[in-house]
Amino acid sequence: QVQLVESGGGLVQPGGSLRLSCVASGNIFNLNYMGWYRQAPGKQRELAARIFRGGGLNYADSVKGRFTISRDNAKNTIYLQMNTLKPEDTAVYYCCFAMGGRTYWGQGTQVTVSS
Repeated sequence: QVQLVESGGGLVQPGGSLRLSCVASGNIFNLNYMGWYRQAPGKQRELAARIFRGGGLNYADSVKGRFTISRDNAKNTIYLQMNTLKPEDTAVYYCCFAMGGRTYWGQGTQVTVSS
């Protein structure tokens, strides 16, 4: 069984920054990609950023140039550095690990961008 635990969410003013972390525990193997998705109220969950096993990166157009995804393999941890945050970035952010034909999700962390 794999568990993912996110942290780092909170309330921030427009233009501010936050760094999300996601720590994975359990039997991690055949990893395909790790990533961050987000879901705003009344909207579908959408990709924010992904990092693939080989190091390739994939960002949503809405976050390109502002968000950076990174990983620490030794710690089974991924990060999402979010800069120049906008009110439209407000959402619950979910960490996911895709491996062995399955996708595992964390419980989510709330990010609210408001003055």
